[in-house]
Amino acid sequence: MTRLVELEERGPRKLDPSDIDDEKGDVAVCQCGLSESFPFCDGSHRRTRDEDAETTYVYEDGERRVVDQVETRDEE
Repeated sequence: MTRLVELEERGPRKLDPSDIDDEKGDVAVCQCGLSESFPFCDGSHRRTRDEDAETTYVYEDGERRVVDQVETRDEE
């Protein structure tokens, strides 16, 4: 499966000691692009368990929809 992810930030997120949660223990970094606490994993990837490998999905406002064609363009 492919997933269209649009990010608003243009630079990296550097982790510092205040990013570590002593109560939760280990910190997981989001790899699906759906986390509300990005760049940290909040378990949102669980929504993708039934995605088909040959389908492209877009998640908008918490809803998933299938995309037939993805067009990209250079920003001017």
